[in-house]
Amino acid sequence: MTGENQPVEDLTEPSAQGRADRRRVTVVTGASSGIGLAAAIALSIRGDEVVLVGRDPARLAAAADDVAQVSGEPPATFRADFAVLDDVRTLAGELRAAYDRIDVLANNAGAILMRPMTTVDGFELTMQANHLAPFLLTCLLRDRVGRVVVTASAAHRSGALDPADLSRQLAGYRAMRAYGTSKQANILFAAEAARRWPALLTTSFHPGVVRTRFASDSTFVALGMKLAPFLRTPAQGAQTLVWLAEQDARGLTNGGYYVNRRLRAPLAKAADPQLAARLWEASERAVGLS
Repeated sequence: MTGENQPVEDLTEPSAQGRADRRRVTVVTGASSGIGLAAAIALSIRGDEVVLVGRDPARLAAAADDVAQVSGEPPATFRADFAVLDDVRTLAGELRAAYDRIDVLANNAGAILMRPMTTVDGFELTMQANHLAPFLLTCLLRDRVGRVVVTASAAHRSGALDPADLSRQLAGYRAMRAYGTSKQANILFAAEAARRWPALLTTSFHPGVVRTRFASDSTFVALGMKLAPFLRTPAQGAQTLVWLAEQDARGLTNGGYYVNRRLRAPLAKAADPQLAARLWEASERAVGLS
């Protein structure tokens, strides 16, 4: 993780590169707090019409108020629980009805669970919330989206992905291994999307270690996140997301994995095209798209 916590620039200032004549529509999932909310605020200040997606109605409303305070207008909000794939399907339908174009889809929603849990759809919850749900949402919106940014993590180093069993982590459950496996899937998804959909710019990134509501279901971990020194703020963690959302596509590598706005090579297990293809096909079957 060399250089992960280097100083970062202020994202609340409008881009020096200028804005397009029309406003971009940017959908941010996991926008109720943390990196997602920080990115939504930064992008709204820079001129985007941001759309917030979150699970908790009260927190989503509070996040919308935060964005409105800095942008001067309330953003659109959509509620969806990524632990329920039918919620994702409903969300996709609502977004399609509301927008004939989505310039940027920021697949930022994610979770880590301290104990094993199975969703109503029958999958390990971390894998569903962090990979299967955004995979499904992206597939359902593909023809409306201009670019996709996926919040991944250097935690992919602890991943142990088996496309033949996407809920394998339930056996002998370890929270960081399950989380790392979902982040491994994020990076593989972005790379495979670039191969299958070359006209759709898809990238993934590592935000650094950020002080957020990460692992909030564990009092011990939540306290550590609150008190640990040298953690990034959500605004700092959102830096690369914002940059990938607005950078000229000619300066980016489709399918690339970025750290601190620089292209980086993930571990081999997150860069294997054959594994990525197997994951894609398994994910299609899992969410009913095959």
